[in-house]
Amino acid sequence: MSPAVVVVIFTIQHDALSVLLIERAANPGTGQWALPGGILNPGETLEEAAVRKLEGETGVRDVYLEQLFTFDPIENTGAGVIVSYFALVDANRARLRPDLEWRPAWRPVRGLGELAFGNELIVGVALERLRNKLDYTNVAYSLLPAEFTLTELQRVYEAILGETMDKRNFRRRVVGLGVVKESGGWRKTGAHRPARLYEFTSRAPVTLG
Repeated sequence: MSPAVVVVIFTIQHDALSVLLIERAANPGTGQWALPGGILNPGETLEEAAVRKLEGETGVRDVYLEQLFTFDPIENTGAGVIVSYFALVDANRARLRPDLEWRPAWRPVRGLGELAFGNELIVGVALERLRNKLDYTNVAYSLLPAEFTLTELQRVYEAILGETMDKRNFRRRVVGLGVVKESGGWRKTGAHRPARLYEFTSRAPVTLG
């Protein structure tokens, strides 16, 4: 049996970590929600298949994408081993397919519940990997626009970690690590004082020393 690829695609919506799911329109699992995925095309590599699914579901491809784990075959799917990836997408860039069948939707990770084929287990593994990576990489770059405030960056970290962080300690940490730098811009919203804008020192994966 051919291997299959599934992709855990995370984004931030309404200050909450969300994952892209597909409502299945055929057996097995008709009407259930599952991660996007499928069997490899002839001559296709695992990463090429993951990029194809990512771009087909969100319209973007130049984002953070990493192979996650290999899972045992799932009965009645016609696929061999399941190779999982996870990706991080800025919700403002993503354009989900408008299909009414095999309908895509963002779903909050918290309280997700059971998914088709036990896919909630794969989401759990991806979430743990993502949380760990916040400590030693710049992985959050893929969830934010080119310029952002430190408050917006903190909300991304809090959404992923599921906890509130001290504002002063957070700012000292991310600036001290060299993850971000001042972009030179400012943003004014409402009656509040203008907020300084920042940018990532690199918008490519970097492991911090």
